[in-house]
Amino acid sequence: MEISFIRHGKSLLKDNKKKTCIEFKEWVKNYDLSGVLEEKVLPPSTIQRVADANVFITSDLKRSIDSAKLLRKEVHVVTDKLYREIELPVPSTGLWNIKISPSIWLILLRCLWLVGYTNDCESYKSAKQRAKKAVGQLIEYAEEYQKVAVVGHGFFNMLMVKELLNLGWDGKKMISSKHWSVSTYIYK
Repeated sequence: MEISFIRHGKSLLKDNKKKTCIEFKEWVKNYDLSGVLEEKVLPPSTIQRVADANVFITSDLKRSIDSAKLLRKEVHVVTDKLYREIELPVPSTGLWNIKISPSIWLILLRCLWLVGYTNDCESYKSAKQRAKKAVGQLIEYAEEYQKVAVVGHGFFNMLMVKELLNLGWDGKKMISSKHWSVSTYIYK
């Protein structure tokens, strides 16, 4: 059995201007609504894993769905919110109107999330439980279809991989964070 995790393509959203916390919250909404950049050349290893897959899965976020369409046209895709990226705990206050780039907000808020700050979004513990449930579903697909490909998101893919490795699957311990990258895990 084989499960391959693919990170979605680069977002069409090109707004990298410094933002306040409130502006960053709007940026996240726009990022979720944006599609992905259509690359002229995609990694051959990613194309091959998708071509070999007997079931193709995406999260319900636009960047994941659009990436799947670019990878393999005219194929049935299973779309499920179970595989969506973990939300960021964006504070509801302005934080003194501090302005930093979206990439710094992403790092800062993910670090805060890892140490327990949630601001009404899914906790780390809940995300790990969701990853465990998602992996259970992926293993069921793998038992039935042998080869599975998932177009998902960097951080949630990482949690699912950690769970697969804990269950005895073989593959890299660290999943790539590059757009369009593929990491494959095998169970014998």
